[in-house]
Amino acid sequence: MTNSSAIRISGLTKRFGATTVLNGIDLDIAPGERIVIIGPSGTGKSTLLRCLNYLDRPDAGQIRIGDLTVDAAHARAADILALRRRTAFVFQNYALFANKTARQNITEALITVKGLPKPEANARADAILRDTGLADKADSYPAALSGGQQQRVGIGRAMALDAPLMLFDEPTSALDPEWVGEVLDLMRRLAESRQTMLIVTHEMQFAREIADRVLFMEGGRIVEQGPPAQIFTAPQDPRTADFLRRVTG
Repeated sequence: MTNSSAIRISGLTKRFGATTVLNGIDLDIAPGERIVIIGPSGTGKSTLLRCLNYLDRPDAGQIRIGDLTVDAAHARAADILALRRRTAFVFQNYALFANKTARQNITEALITVKGLPKPEANARADAILRDTGLADKADSYPAALSGGQQQRVGIGRAMALDAPLMLFDEPTSALDPEWVGEVLDLMRRLAESRQTMLIVTHEMQFAREIADRVLFMEGGRIVEQGPPAQIFTAPQDPRTADFLRRVTG
């Protein structure tokens, strides 16, 4: 790995009881790289993202982001906070606070994670809401927003943290079909800005368009990886080929 590489994941392992969900994941991610993870359900894709943000605590391995290195099994509270400042998470089901407005959902992390004063956090949130096309929804509560608008607030919350790595856990899977496009369009804009992104998705066409590299995971391991053209048209591993036949018809 060169000095310019942003992120290194080494030997990342996660078990739930007797089940090993991540089996020694090794992955380097360069600055500005967009990586899409595909594979069958239950194979560890979302768990990988959750371990990088310490929503799930890994059992072993190491995570390095820039000048921060965290020994997964021995991370202290300060290490976890530092890691969360470097990894912004976009959830499958939005995970917005129902009792907070769109603006307040964005300022919450700015105040509690980044320690910004409230006026500065509000100004940052309003700028993000303008960028995501939601300036007129700043004072709206999640119940008054469509699914697509709620997910855009969720992405805006992640954008506001200015983290080196953004993690997207199937960001369109909970959306009605009519709202998928607006969320993918926002993600395309982020990709064009060379935001470093690690995305779990079942949107294969989107993966083809946006990814610099596609990873296929099965059984808690990275089975195959490469440029979209290679993975989608000439996969080397029969497990990748079988999966793609099933999901693309």
